[in-house]
Amino acid sequence: MATTQKLALLEFEASVGEIFGKIEDLKKIAGDTPDAEFTAKITRLEDEANAMLKDIYGKLDYWQITQVARHIQRPLTLDYVSHIFSDFTEMHGDRNFADDGSTICGIATLEGRSVVVIGHQKGRSMDENIKRNFGMPNPEAYRKALRFMKMAEKFNKPIVTFVDTPGAYPGMGGEERGQAEAIARNLFEMSKLAVPVIACIIGEGGSGGALGIAVANRVLMMQYAIYSVISPESCASILWRDSSKKERAANALKNGAPDALKLGIIDVIVPEPLGGAHRNHALAAANLKKEIVTHLADLSKLSPQQLKDDRLNKFAKMGVINETATA
Repeated sequence: MATTQKLALLEFEASVGEIFGKIEDLKKIAGDTPDAEFTAKITRLEDEANAMLKDIYGKLDYWQITQVARHIQRPLTLDYVSHIFSDFTEMHGDRNFADDGSTICGIATLEGRSVVVIGHQKGRSMDENIKRNFGMPNPEAYRKALRFMKMAEKFNKPIVTFVDTPGAYPGMGGEERGQAEAIARNLFEMSKLAVPVIACIIGEGGSGGALGIAVANRVLMMQYAIYSVISPESCASILWRDSSKKERAANALKNGAPDALKLGIIDVIVPEPLGGAHRNHALAAANLKKEIVTHLADLSKLSPQQLKDDRLNKFAKMGVINETATA
């Protein structure tokens, strides 16, 4: 994201927004060559703003985390791809029905190694979101993803996926073309892949729509991403017949990274820049790349059968309750 782009502040950031405004005013007055007095004032205000951000982001509730995960300027899959990989070549189509813009697939280079990249892609403008179907995949998106997963397996290429979807598209067309079957097929086939698979939850991880590309040996989750069986709005509509109770639903779902880690749903929480990944795309991507490279190196030491066993054992342990006998 360009540093000149004005940052969109969330409602709970209003207090620190006033300080950012003062900083911008001082920079405009100072011009390109601020004197020592202006520089000192700007530095002091920046330190104050950072301290406030640290305090605010240190006590976010689940609905506030959801807002950060959905921030309009948050890095999207193609943003991460441009920072993490080189020589990315996008490929299209499921060889059956159509190409689905909600999901991108392609081949890229990571630290000199060829990998297959798959990820949900949202838009930032209305036109982009319509083109990308707001990041909600149709069946052909999952079939396209599976096509490239099988290609990765055939040519022994690791797979890195980026999850950022509110869920699979629930439209009639998708249902007619086998939405549920397409997702289920991916879950089945991903569990048997003989190559390393790393999934990265970068924004929203919604229900089976997310899991359709997230059955992985290692699941990495950005610090302020969310991962849940349902969106807070949908949950509120079902439980209380009132989507406006989304904040209450988010707090009940506990959809943040620490809870996902505690439950064994993810393996690593990737730290974000102060104030969220939308404030510094390059740093967020650098943090994620470090984890991807580390875990890919570890997984590459495993045999194909060990990779399958590792993945199956990981998901088999989810939801298991150990009861302690009492006298």
